[in-house]
Amino acid sequence: MKTENNRRTGREKERLAAQFLERKGYVIIQKNFRCRSGEIDIIAREGKYLVFAEVKYRGGSKCGYPEEAVDYRKQKQISKVALYYLKRKRYRLEQPCRFDVVAIVPHEIRLYRNAFEFRG
Repeated sequence: MKTENNRRTGREKERLAAQFLERKGYVIIQKNFRCRSGEIDIIAREGKYLVFAEVKYRGGSKCGYPEEAVDYRKQKQISKVALYYLKRKRYRLEQPCRFDVVAIVPHEIRLYRNAFEFRG
C-alpha cells in the first residue's frame, strides 16, 4: 500500500513529466485517467498522435531503472485502459495512438516515444 508521502512524490513527478512533455510540444488532455481496469498517468496530443504516457520515478538505482517497471503486465493494463478511454470518448478507430514512457531519476528525465505496442 502506498503511503501518503509516496502519493505526494508520485503526483509531483507526474507534474514534472507533464511540464517536460509540454516543453517538447505535447498538449496535455488529461492527467490521471482512471477506470476499473487501472490508470493512465498522462493523455496528450503530439501532432496526429493521441499519446498515453506512463510516468515512472526511481530515487536511486537499487530498484533498477524506472522504465524497466513498465513490464508486459503493466503494458497490457495500460493498453486496456487506453482502449476504454478511446471508446468512452468516442474516438474513431483510425485515430493514431502511441504509448510513451517518461522515466524520471534524480537530475534527469528520459522520454521513450512509442515505448511499446498495444497489448490486446
